[in-house]
Amino acid sequence: MAGSGTKRPRRRRRRIHLSKLYTLTCTQSCFKQDHSQIGGPGYSRVVFCNEPDSPDADSSNYSDNYVRTTKYTLTTFLPKSLFEQFRRVANFYFLVTGILSFTPLAPYTASSAIVPLLFVIGATMVKEAVEDWRRKKQDIEVNNRRVKVHRGDGNFDSKEWKTLSVGDIVKVEKNEFFPADLVLLSSSYEDAICYVETMNLDGETNLKVKQGLEVTSSLREDSNFKGFEAFVKCEDPNANLYSFVGTMELQGAKYPLSPQQLLLRDSKLRNTDFIFGAVIFTGHDTKVIQNSTDPTSKRSMIEKKMDKIIYLMFFMVVLMSFIGSAIFGVTTRDDLMRRWYLRPDSSSIFFDPKRAYVAAIYHFLTAAMLYSYFIPVSLYVSIEIVKVLQSIFINQDIHMYYEEADKPALARTSNLNEELGQVDTILSDKTGTLTCNSMEFIKCSVAGTAYGRGVTEVEMAMGRRKGSPLVLQSNEDDVEYSKEPFVEESTVRGFNFRDGRIMNGNWVTEPHADVIQKFFRLLAVCHTVIPEVDEDTEKISYEAESPDEAAFVIAARELGFEFYNRTQTTISVRELDLVTGKRVERLYKVLNVLEFNSTRKRMSVIVEDEDGKLLLLCKGADNVMFERLSKNGREFEEETRDHVNEYADAGLRTLILAYRELEEKDYKVFNERISEAKSSVSDRESLIEEVTEKIEKDLILLGATAVEDKLQNGVPDCIDKLAQAGIKIWVLTGDKMETAINIGFACSLLRQDMKQIIINLETPEIHSLEKTGEKDAIAKASKESVLLQIINGKAQLKYSGGDSNAFALIIDGKSLAYALDDDVKHIFLELAVGCASVICCRSSPKQKALVTRLVKSGNGKTTLAIGDGANDVGMLQEADIGVGISGVEGMQAVMSSDIAIAQFRYLERLLLVHGHWCYRRISTMVCYFFYKNITFGFTLFLYEAYTTFSATPAYNDWFLSLYNVFFSSLPVIALGVFDQDVSARYCLKFPLLYQEGVQNVLFSWRRILGWMFNGFYSAVIIFFLCKSSLEPQAFNHQGKTPGREILGGTMYTCIVWVVNLQMALAISYFTLIQHIVIWGSIIVWYLFITFYGELPAMISTGAYRVFVEALAPSLSYWVVTLFVVVSTLLPYFVYSAVQMRFFPMYHGMIQWLRYEGQCNDPEYCDMVRQRSIRPTTVGFTARLEAKRRSVRRSESI
Repeated sequence: MAGSGTKRPRRRRRRIHLSKLYTLTCTQSCFKQDHSQIGGPGYSRVVFCNEPDSPDADSSNYSDNYVRTTKYTLTTFLPKSLFEQFRRVANFYFLVTGILSFTPLAPYTASSAIVPLLFVIGATMVKEAVEDWRRKKQDIEVNNRRVKVHRGDGNFDSKEWKTLSVGDIVKVEKNEFFPADLVLLSSSYEDAICYVETMNLDGETNLKVKQGLEVTSSLREDSNFKGFEAFVKCEDPNANLYSFVGTMELQGAKYPLSPQQLLLRDSKLRNTDFIFGAVIFTGHDTKVIQNSTDPTSKRSMIEKKMDKIIYLMFFMVVLMSFIGSAIFGVTTRDDLMRRWYLRPDSSSIFFDPKRAYVAAIYHFLTAAMLYSYFIPVSLYVSIEIVKVLQSIFINQDIHMYYEEADKPALARTSNLNEELGQVDTILSDKTGTLTCNSMEFIKCSVAGTAYGRGVTEVEMAMGRRKGSPLVLQSNEDDVEYSKEPFVEESTVRGFNFRDGRIMNGNWVTEPHADVIQKFFRLLAVCHTVIPEVDEDTEKISYEAESPDEAAFVIAARELGFEFYNRTQTTISVRELDLVTGKRVERLYKVLNVLEFNSTRKRMSVIVEDEDGKLLLLCKGADNVMFERLSKNGREFEEETRDHVNEYADAGLRTLILAYRELEEKDYKVFNERISEAKSSVSDRESLIEEVTEKIEKDLILLGATAVEDKLQNGVPDCIDKLAQAGIKIWVLTGDKMETAINIGFACSLLRQDMKQIIINLETPEIHSLEKTGEKDAIAKASKESVLLQIINGKAQLKYSGGDSNAFALIIDGKSLAYALDDDVKHIFLELAVGCASVICCRSSPKQKALVTRLVKSGNGKTTLAIGDGANDVGMLQEADIGVGISGVEGMQAVMSSDIAIAQFRYLERLLLVHGHWCYRRISTMVCYFFYKNITFGFTLFLYEAYTTFSATPAYNDWFLSLYNVFFSSLPVIALGVFDQDVSARYCLKFPLLYQEGVQNVLFSWRRILGWMFNGFYSAVIIFFLCKSSLEPQAFNHQGKTPGREILGGTMYTCIVWVVNLQMALAISYFTLIQHIVIWGSIIVWYLFITFYGELPAMISTGAYRVFVEALAPSLSYWVVTLFVVVSTLLPYFVYSAVQMRFFPMYHGMIQWLRYEGQCNDPEYCDMVRQRSIRPTTVGFTARLEAKRRSVRRSESI
């Protein structure tokens, strides 16, 4: 922060009137039609600047500047958290049965029903409180940041952000974030210019230029605000980042306010020593917070499906209770003497033949409570424990630790672990998420010759795929690679160019040295960069509006053309003289700067050199530059076009460089017309465009530049693996379309042979309507145009038939606004889903969130959003899973995310390894829980049927209560934490394994019902084999037949053995812990029944010494246990063996490859990969496959 005490190198920079530099952007504000709405609906905000004691200011009652991202508050935690718990069907069911357990109808004691429920609810609430407290601490950190605030008499004191009020005057210093939405009053520059970085808002790293009103530009000292008072009327709080309408009343005069004067919260002051601003919007009224949404309560798809299973189980409980009650009622009515031992003649409720219907109803309630063991009470708490432990493993994964920034992965919530294994679509931000926010000059084409041997991320990824380290050239049908390593990587930030032919002054010996000189001279002169000189080292650094500009100037410097000084009207360059061979200083007089914008797609400067020549230097996109070349300026056009295509295929951003010499009379005419156009009151921009159009023509081509929008390490590899896993990747960015397309090529989301469906509103009809200014007509025509383009895109998809070439959908923000309308969005989604890649450009934060919502709700699949800035918060909160990049700038995305990682590449391991493991573990856990509870619960039903539904449990009360606590819960928890079907290495080597989660094969209804069926037939086998084996014969040497205690003890023993050995059969990866908990659970059962049976009969009731005196001494008990356990597990064992051998799933195939030692055999590996249901259409694997197809087609011709 600028206010810290750290020592910084002293820098000097000439203060220049930048407003004269930005001739097309920083024009003075003027009153427009929107200003007439001030005071009406939506424009009613009134701000008294620098009047904190004004009674009118106090009565405004605007929100404070405290921002909260937590899910709960102190007052809402208890009711909201309880609601979260009891909206789970099982918890609500156990609450009802717990209340009923206090009545005489209960077949067990109330404490045995209530205590487990309280434990489950309490443990989950504690976990939620801990997670929300972490968010609270991050909120405290942001709200306690400090800024200087005017406190009267020209004094500024440091105060916390949360204490700011509307109307306060604040002083923000260089590299500090703006604490609220401010109106810019003045800056360290005389004309109130300041540079603003809005990466946290729109994802763009290029600096925006803001300019305060001329009337307040003189307020450049603290003391100037001693008597300052102003009155602002403006629009009400809204989410539109790019509009602002207001007026400032100062000294009796009114001045218009526009977005040019608005500084948004969470953007950063750059390249400006300080600014003074008036607070307009605070806290949740600020535009960045308006673009976010409240934290949502997210639940995984498995958890939602669990509710449906609970409903099914509840239906089964009701059905069994109804059947039992009906049979019980009929039996009670018709049989008075057969069951004499029940004393029906003296019964008051049950067994009374005179009130059989009432007895049936009472029995129904009792049975519903008894059969509640069908529904596992410990299911949710066990899953909560497992998820917390899984989150710890994610946090501790050394392979997702970013050492450079000392940032590990952080699972901020554990509710969504299994969702990581089911992601169908990833919606990613670009800047700071896929890229490093830096550009590198890597190649160029000058006079038809390609220079630069640097290697892009895409080329390196393709090289590794083919087994070679580096790419030497890419102009052949296939890519050739060199085994010789390049020289060590450049240490200059923004410069990764290597070519001895033109480095170190060697360019003077090249055939077209004069063209090379003009090329790099253009790079050194055609820009709006400001140099900064370190007074201690005399080294020059550059402050640029965009990283592209900085990269060009740095490249020119490194190749001998050093831009070192700028004044208001001149640029100074040190360059090598082609004639003398000496380094000379040249001065260029800057006459005009014609700025770059998305419509022009080019930038020009008009300069006068020391010889008096007038030069127009121009750089721009190839599609607008080639058409502006003169007939004599196309000498190198064909070669340059080829090089530009090659650079684009390598993922590089290209610009064409050209120039022309101007006649003095032509320039005079241009200068007069441009001055008239800029002074025009109406239609200023179109007039300026018309004038510049006439001067920027008849150019002479010099060449092309190629810069790499530097991807984060490993991004192409990660995207390729995710694509092989069947995951679709969308890019939602605030950048312009050209930038987004370039980065699409860079990370292999796009490739040259892809058919691009581009939807925008850059049509002559729309442009002509925009000039008329009729908003309704523009909106109607725009919507019709977008709808027509979407329909045409769908037609292209339909008619492509079996064409192997994939489609890419690219849409800009304006068009997206209409595509998201209710009557269009579903058609748009159909088109988008049919495309291999989707890129949404110029997207606002709100649009990002709406697109995410559309994808999530439209296809019903799991969506994951990933971003790093405040502009991504809405998207992260809307997605099923929000992943925040803990990057260099800001923590807004991390604070609103479910999981935080430091680099995009860690998403590969997070999803393909941890996601797959967590999905498999949780799926198997849930299925196993229902299996073991059905096995246990259905024996209760069978025993009740055997005893003519007398509502008598087969087991002791404590046997019932502790089944899910001690005898069957720990093995399933161990499975959820430690089990691995394949190792992490094979998860990454065979990404198609992830498709098991995308297709949800491990938690489909077929698999769930299969496990339930396993539970039912296991219960049937256990009950009938135990009953049949023990019923007809004497159980001990005294000749006694077994009673309820012996039959129940034997069945219970068999159940404990069966469910634990079933777990052993289901586990793929045994650890010592799993051995301990499986065999330990069985041992604990024997220890429990032994020691519990030794307690007094008043406590142990029917279990008194039953094991010591009856079960253990009897050989029949041990033989029956062995026979029943083997008979029960044999069908599952046979089924699993047949499936594994003849019908293996993806993990089964990989296990076979590993078992047979064929994991490194390319033929077998390709056979496995070909089983992928969703073809790979993006990534460098798809790029290489497309090249192979192209080669095969050309060979066949």
